Parts: sequence; structure tokens; C-alpha cells
Amino acid sequence: MDPFNKLTAIAAPLPMMNVDTDVIIPKQFLRTIKRTGLGVHAFHDIRYNEDGSKKPDFVLNKEEYKNAEILVTGGNFGCGSSREHAPWALLDMGLRCVIGPSFADIFYNNCFKNGILPIEMNKEDHSALLDWMSENESGEVSVDLEAQSVTWGNHGTSFDIDPFRKHCLLNGLDDIALTMENKSHIASYEDKTDKEKPWLMAGSE
Repeated sequence: MDPFNKLTAIAAPLPMMNVDTDVIIPKQFLRTIKRTGLGVHAFHDIRYNEDGSKKPDFVLNKEEYKNAEILVTGGNFGCGSSREHAPWALLDMGLRCVIGPSFADIFYNNCFKNGILPIEMNKEDHSALLDWMSENESGEVSVDLEAQSVTWGNHGTSFDIDPFRKHCLLNGLDDIALTMENKSHIASYEDKTDKEKPWLMAGSE
């Protein structure tokens, strides 16, 4: 996955509470194991009319937010089922950072595994950010993962993040890449096992 270090981008406001993963990516679009192609279906039921046309009042359909890379959400974002397709869909539509007062645990963890930075922001700063966004449509917000800071206009705040997750995002390490960092140890183990217990390795190549 792509590393995340610094991002200055348009932030779109979606301050709805309890947006669950079926809202983020409805169940009928889960028939794929590919991480690409889901962005067009993200937020389907609140993004499109029944005839497939875009709802003009949905924030990510508005011209000023079409290039947004940051989404500012309401509390408990990503609740509901544990589908990893939710962060896949957000990433595929160009979002790299989600800011909110709270996230569902599984969604929060899945974001890190897919190159999205979820930032839990205290309620006061979150309200201040949304107020600023309402007065500065298509305004840019800056996120610095190394410094653990978010800035907008003349305001700014810091955020907490687990050091291991920070390391993985900064270096673009998903679970597979983390495993491959130990490639030499894995190869050494396989070679040793092949010599000492060849029947275990039979047919593994």
C-alpha cells in the first residue's frame, strides 16, 4: 500500500452519526475480493437516486468536494458489520484520511491495514473544524502523521496514534508487507525443515 506521511487536501464534511458499513458500501456490492472498483458504489444509497442519477445535495457529489481526500465524519463512523470492503471503497474514491470523534473498532483497524489514516479528534476540536469548514467550502486541511498534527486555517490540534500503526502507515506496510520483512527468516526455516523433515515440505513448491 502507499505510504502516508503528509497530506494537504480538500476536506468534505459528512457529520452524520452512526454511519454503518452498509451505508459506506451496501451488501449487494460485496461480491468481489478486489480492492479496486468499489469507489463508484461508496455511499450508494445516500449518493444516488433510484434511477442512478447523483443526488445533488450529497456532499461528495458537489463540485467543490469532487477532489476531496479527507472526510470529516460524525461519531461512531464505520459501525455495523466488519466488512473490509468499507475502507476499500473509501480508498478507491480517493479518500486517504477520515477524521471524526469516534470510530467503530473493526473499521478503525481496517483503515490502517489499507492505507487510510483514521484520526480520532476530541469533540471541541471536531466542532471547531466543522464550523471552519462550513465557512470555507472546499477548504484544505493539512495532516502530518509524523508530527501527529491536523491544521486548518489558523487552527490546529494534535492526535494520538499507536506507534506500531504509525510506523506501518509511514512506511506503507500492510500485513503482507510486514510478513515479507521476515522473508529471510521464513526461507531459512523452510530450508531447515526441508532438510530435517522433507516429508512436511513435499509438494509445497
